[in-house]
Amino acid sequence: MKTRVGYLGQVGTFSEIAVLSYFHDGEAERIGMKSFREMLEALENKELDYAVLPVENTTTGIISRTYDLLKSYEVFAVGEAVIQIAEDLIVLPGTKIEEIRTVYSHPEALSQCSGFFEAHPSIRQVPYNDTAKSAELVKNSNDRSIAALGSWRAREAYGLESLLQGVQNLKNNMTRFLIVSNKRIVQPEADKVSLMMVLRHKPGTLYNILGILAKNGVNVLKLESRPIQEHPFEYFFYIDFEGNTETRLTQEILKEMGQRCIEMRVLGCYKAVHF
Repeated sequence: MKTRVGYLGQVGTFSEIAVLSYFHDGEAERIGMKSFREMLEALENKELDYAVLPVENTTTGIISRTYDLLKSYEVFAVGEAVIQIAEDLIVLPGTKIEEIRTVYSHPEALSQCSGFFEAHPSIRQVPYNDTAKSAELVKNSNDRSIAALGSWRAREAYGLESLLQGVQNLKNNMTRFLIVSNKRIVQPEADKVSLMMVLRHKPGTLYNILGILAKNGVNVLKLESRPIQEHPFEYFFYIDFEGNTETRLTQEILKEMGQRCIEMRVLGCYKAVHF
């Protein structure tokens, strides 16, 4: 039986590309889903073995809706994938740039390609469901006046053509995806811990938490705060740091940190992508 892996959207999305990148042995059954919540519920109910969730983009920062959901489900991050986000201008074969009047894509993709629209002010941009759906729209329309912004995978899936490649503003635009399981799996080579914590609302609490890591020579990779919806203007924190939860050092660090938190939960321990 193939490993069942959920991702957001349909064939051709960057989420599907992340699945192809991480599960490269061809044994994964790729299952497109409508929302992050649907994916996590299916994972928790064991209808999926893994889910692939975007959590951070080098241009727009963290994808907060993913993080806000992660803390509400009994799931565990076991890996990560980093995908280059190259937005191609996808058209019907043979289309010329002067024929294009409208470009469809996901709102985030449109914003990441603002320079293209500044250079082509006569082209109208229209937000659409996602990048792959936009490519499908172009395919079904048989209309050379419309185009989509999307991936090479979407272009291939719908038999289209990339009139221009990589029109996003930043050529080094990447998205980080977490590979999430309903089982707690920690590989021996894991070197990154993701943690959620709610701190006591007292002066110096965050300083002291970070001090625990500093005195043990542990590198902090990321720190983000998110509002606690039930408590206005109070926050919980997400922190990534170097370590492996199976080692004594990391276990001692987590124990000491937990004593200073109202709530703390390890969201995952996995092998980081290094550049």
